[in-house]
Amino acid sequence: MTLLALLGLFTALVTFGLSWAVYRVALRFKLYPAIRARDVHTRPTPRLGGVAMFLGVIIAFGAAWQFSSHFPLLNVVFNDPKPVLGILGGALLIVIIGVVDDIVDLDWMTKLAGQFVASGLVAWSGVQILSLPIGGLTVWSPLTSVILTVIVMVLTMNAINFIDGLDGLVVGVALIANCVFLIYTYSITVRTSPLNYFSLASVITAILIGACAGFLPLNWHPAKMFMGDAGALLVGLLMSASAVAVTGQFDPSTLQNVVGRTHLLSAFLPIVLPLAVLIVPFLDFGLAVVRRMNEGRSPFAADRKHLHHRLLDMGHSHFHAVLIFYSWTAVISIGMLLFSFTPIVPDWVAIAFVAVGLLACAVVTLAPLGSRRDARNRTTREARP
Repeated sequence: MTLLALLGLFTALVTFGLSWAVYRVALRFKLYPAIRARDVHTRPTPRLGGVAMFLGVIIAFGAAWQFSSHFPLLNVVFNDPKPVLGILGGALLIVIIGVVDDIVDLDWMTKLAGQFVASGLVAWSGVQILSLPIGGLTVWSPLTSVILTVIVMVLTMNAINFIDGLDGLVVGVALIANCVFLIYTYSITVRTSPLNYFSLASVITAILIGACAGFLPLNWHPAKMFMGDAGALLVGLLMSASAVAVTGQFDPSTLQNVVGRTHLLSAFLPIVLPLAVLIVPFLDFGLAVVRRMNEGRSPFAADRKHLHHRLLDMGHSHFHAVLIFYSWTAVISIGMLLFSFTPIVPDWVAIAFVAVGLLACAVVTLAPLGSRRDARNRTTREARP
């Protein structure tokens, strides 16, 4: 874990420096678009944070690769460079598409096509969903694995991109989700393979944590710079790549032996946990698609009805809305993580944590509605003769 922490710290420092440099260049050459009707911010702000994050990721992978010969644990990850090159190639393509979209506003079909190509490149490199714990160990055909992987990655990229509407929202949610996911992948790998506890998934996650942490100071409210579509799609691509990589890393029967033979959820955690940590983005994505299709519009047509917009309309401040997203993400992802530590952590503790946490989040989320009702009642009483 020390080496992963150092890798994340290195990525954070590099990304922070690059973010500041990109910010200064963007200001000097006025590289920022006009404010759109659906935007929350009130002054023109650069959207090139994704470029700085991508460069930080590239430099971090390059440094890890360079030093892999001195660290046998890292050498295991870079022994076959094809998956790493496929991920970085897909990331490069998606960042280019995002930057072009931030500048000239591409149509949704072009962006979606680019996402499919980038995801296909990652799947072609060997990062695929090779098995699922359904009725034992199910091995997919090569074509089915590629198709399923591409669909999962495209859905994740769009889910992350859809919640990118408030300062620090995507970066903070990604930080929480990936920290939990890193703990899970590391703990399970150590218990299943104590002599070789590094994996491609853990390296991707550690680097992504560093990239998000390094960019957060410039993206915190009031943000100096946004990550733009390039950053949001990059985060989604890397998160889905790490999740896909870990699904084929463990045999479900091995997980059951490690976590507990009678604990059925243990076999499904490689699938359930990535979905759990992204439950809020996926919920927003699903609601947006249904809403827009019911209105007869494209499911990718932009509007101002996302969950974060609704929180603001309810009366939450920008800061409170972001913290509410953080809280929902933390409760659900940490709660699912606790199940992976059975029998060390009893199931009832995990269930109680999730139940109490969700109740607290719901109360805080809906609090402005109660305040509005009280205000209306008070106004009504005062208006009576």
